[in-house]
Amino acid sequence: MKILVTGAAGFIGSALSIRLLERGDEVIGIDNLNDYYDVNLKLARLERLKDHDRFKFIKLDIADRAAVEALFVGEKFQRVMHLAAQAGVRYSITNPHAYIDSNIVGFINILEGCRHNAVEHLAYASSSSVYGANTSMPFSIHDNVDHPVSLYAASKKANELMAHTYSHLYKLPTTGLRFFTVYGPWGRPDMSLFMFTRNILEGKPIDVFNYGNHRRDFTYIDDIVEGVVRVTDKPAQPNANWTGENPDPGTSRAPFRVYNIGNNNPVHLLKFIEALEKCLGKEAIKNLLPLQQGDVPDTYADVSDLVNDLGYKPGTELEEGIKNFVEWYKEFYKIV
Repeated sequence: MKILVTGAAGFIGSALSIRLLERGDEVIGIDNLNDYYDVNLKLARLERLKDHDRFKFIKLDIADRAAVEALFVGEKFQRVMHLAAQAGVRYSITNPHAYIDSNIVGFINILEGCRHNAVEHLAYASSSSVYGANTSMPFSIHDNVDHPVSLYAASKKANELMAHTYSHLYKLPTTGLRFFTVYGPWGRPDMSLFMFTRNILEGKPIDVFNYGNHRRDFTYIDDIVEGVVRVTDKPAQPNANWTGENPDPGTSRAPFRVYNIGNNNPVHLLKFIEALEKCLGKEAIKNLLPLQQGDVPDTYADVSDLVNDLGYKPGTELEEGIKNFVEWYKEFYKIV
């Protein structure tokens, strides 16, 4: 198939592009290569893709309406995997406009491109952060998610609502993927595993929020990619049993679906740090801090719909995933 991957220089986007190319798809990757974090890391991810003759990279900002329109008209994609977004819960507290430009304006441009160019299926990145103030565990796609606690989360919930509207009005199959704390090689420098590893190796303190009492459903990058590929291959279908009297938030009478992709195994942050310390052979200096604004204490994915509909459940053990990350980090940054 000919597939558009937005955010192709990103953590998940680059890994997904490799997987699609290896199985024979043609991939057009776009990214604006912004400086939210080290652009050199983004360029290094793209370098891994350069030898694939079925890959083409275009530097493009999804907030640029005319450029997105021209892209869709010129390329005629069969499927779209939309991963480009302004990421980060904490960054959204201080830079709210970046989230509107990328996650709202950018997303409507992608929806319009799909609508007007006969795209067979739009799969897009949502986030576990949409569960917000929910405390019922594990988080289920059938739960109401109307109480986000960060603008980032609100933008992702808005994406799901916008996608549903297009599924309803134009019969565009859309599937939202609520990712749970993705980690692994080539990860983002603003994420905990990356920051912890860097600081521990440099002998600097690590900031441990909520005094280490967080629980996170850490999900390995390869498991995320496998889930994304399976979803992309199966366009969303209407739920014939859906009713307005008892509306199910995770499905619809329209061709709309939402899935959690998580490890279904929450881990306490201090246990996570212990596993990293073991891999590094070095103890962390912990700076224990209160819960930070916009954060949620726990995440825990109910993946029963992913299992039932797509026959897949993530399962990489945390220790294996951390070991793989540490090996990549040391090699990439040439640490002996």
